[in-house]
Amino acid sequence: MPIKYIDYNQAKEPTGLRMIVVGGLPSPWGEAAKGIFHIKKIPFSAVYHNPHDKEMANWAGSPSAPVAIYENEAPHSSWKDILLLAERLSPERTLLPEDPTDRALTLKLCHDICGEMGLGWVRRLEGVHKGLKGEKGGFPEMIAKYLAYKYGYHQQQSTDSSARIIELLNMLTARLKMQHNAGKRFYVGSTLSAVDIYSATFMAYFKPLPAEQCPMDETIRTVFETLDEQVLAALSPILIEHRDFIYSEFLELPLSL
Repeated sequence: MPIKYIDYNQAKEPTGLRMIVVGGLPSPWGEAAKGIFHIKKIPFSAVYHNPHDKEMANWAGSPSAPVAIYENEAPHSSWKDILLLAERLSPERTLLPEDPTDRALTLKLCHDICGEMGLGWVRRLEGVHKGLKGEKGGFPEMIAKYLAYKYGYHQQQSTDSSARIIELLNMLTARLKMQHNAGKRFYVGSTLSAVDIYSATFMAYFKPLPAEQCPMDETIRTVFETLDEQVLAALSPILIEHRDFIYSEFLELPLSL
């Protein structure tokens, strides 16, 4: 289902589903939202995020992306709110298990990937820290300063980022291996859930898809691909194999950036 890109003025019309997205790079939160809408066959229009447009930020209720706006409802900017919006708009193809225990586990794993101090959050924080220090694998200085201001960067908070990343990668690896040993290819149960989509898209922060599938700025690709030895060792092949399986079976390629 091709993504229809529109300009900001069109997006302000209270019709259908619109989503503000980051352009030019595979922002994991945005790519996950696109994937969720694709799987659920929910049509939407996309508008590129402009970090310098205060009017857009006021309209969206957030200076970040993604932000999903349905009809004239209040904007949805958190990963969980966007997921629940998709569940409401297309309940037939659910990405949250009905079983209460499995549902709780799915939401916990999603938070461990997407939420504050989750995998994506800490990996981005690591890139900010290295960029401000001029270290290999850091964001370019201007981007690092922008993200540091935007997300309340504190140097002390970043000192243990690698340890937290390794902890989360190991946890996800252990979960997938346990499922594989039980003859299952998904994180929870025997069917696709939201955590599978988030895990697949957030691997972009560690090993982006090849250029023919993910045409992104090479400077940012280098940032995403540069890993400390300990983090590289924790990036189990099963995580990349799972990503490739989810993209080949459920998501669209090449990415629409």
